[in-house]
This record gives sequence, C-alpha cells and structure tokens, in this order.
Amino acid sequence: MKKQQGQALITLIFFTVIAVTIITAAVSVLFANNLSTSNAEIGQEAYQAAESGVEDGLLKLLRDPAYSGPSYNIGTETTVSITGGVNKTITSTGTAGGTTRKIEVQTEYNIGVTQINSWREIN
Repeated sequence: MKKQQGQALITLIFFTVIAVTIITAAVSVLFANNLSTSNAEIGQEAYQAAESGVEDGLLKLLRDPAYSGPSYNIGTETTVSITGGVNKTITSTGTAGGTTRKIEVQTEYNIGVTQINSWREIN
C-alpha cells in the first residue's frame, strides 16, 4: 500500500511538469506572434508615411511642373526629394518606430500632362 501512495505523488509531479511545459510553449508562441504583428504594423505606418510624401511631391509637380528643389520634411516622419529635368524622380522616405521605408516614383511631363511611369519601393 505504501508504494502506491508514492506512485501517485510521482504521477502528479509528472503531469504538473507536462502542464507547465505546454503552458510555457504556448506563452512563447503568443509572445512571438505579438512581436511579429507589432513589427508589421510599424512597417505599414512607415510605408504610409512614405506614400504621403510621394503624394505631396506629386501635388508640387502638378502645381509647378518645373519644380526641382532640395529635400524637405513633412512632420517628423517623412522626407521628400524631387529631382530631374522634364522627367522627375520623387523619392520619399517614411519612418515610424525605428523602421524606414522608401518609395521612388518616376514621372514624365509631356504637353501639360504629368504622367507616372513607375511607383516602387526601394531599399
């Protein structure tokens, strides 16, 4: 009889160790997913800041097709530069939470019409 009482205690400890291991693994997976989601959201915010800079640059070109000037900032998150002659390149860098995303847009001005030739993210 005494052997059975010790065996029940060992079984209880065994199941407790298994439960703690499973709970620890689940918490680790939840933490990793949360961190990954946060990084994705911050990257998206940086991309949207860069897109807003491109849109601002396009507005400047629509108002003055000859515009070509130094880089300028929009708030603290976005830097925009417009370079080129007839064919302009707008480069916009957006920053959020330490993450930086950059977009480059190539435009062409022909007979009173500004046309976007390419819009891409660059490194």
